[in-house]
Amino acid sequence: MHDELVDHLTRTTPLSRGEALRVIQDVLAYFDETTEDYVRRRHRELQGQGLVNAEIFDRIEADLKYRAVAPPELTLRQLRRIVYG
Repeated sequence: MHDELVDHLTRTTPLSRGEALRVIQDVLAYFDETTEDYVRRRHRELQGQGLVNAEIFDRIEADLKYRAVAPPELTLRQLRRIVYG
């Protein structure tokens, strides 16, 4: 499915063809996460690290800009609604 990328990785890294394919599949699965699922997961992770909501939502807002396909900017209210419904 991603033969060019697999070929590139096997040429430029010590990965075998099977390892390169597995890495590609893992990365694609990571970025396949919906914005809502990402926000919920990151909120739980950051909350588990002891951060408070103000810090959490600031960090999530900043992180969303660097997703593979950046979603539209979400307001603080929209982020809270994703987490709390």
